[in-house]
Amino acid sequence: MSGPGEARPAPGLLQEHVERFNAGVRSGDFGPMVAAFSEDAELVFEGIPVGPFLGREAIGEAYAAQPPDDEIVLLDADGTYAWAKEPEIPAGRLFLTERGGEIARLVIRYRR
Repeated sequence: MSGPGEARPAPGLLQEHVERFNAGVRSGDFGPMVAAFSEDAELVFEGIPVGPFLGREAIGEAYAAQPPDDEIVLLDADGTYAWAKEPEIPAGRLFLTERGGEIARLVIRYRR
């Protein structure tokens, strides 16, 4: 279930985002993932002192400056995820808002 004020993503968009994220971790190229965000997208992290990042360009710069070093595993359709190195331990939740087939807002909530 999404949080208050959080729209549910279009079917498949959350899974597609996770696949692009993981491809970026493997290749070091987050360009395809960033391209799926709208021009005016917002990326928000909750539970860690990073961001928020406003706009596709700022999101791309953030991933270039501090690229993640582990893939994520989507545990359910509501966005609960785990890090691939600890797939049995839920690490947080992804709240994705879609607009016109693009990611308009992504909130990444960390549990720890």
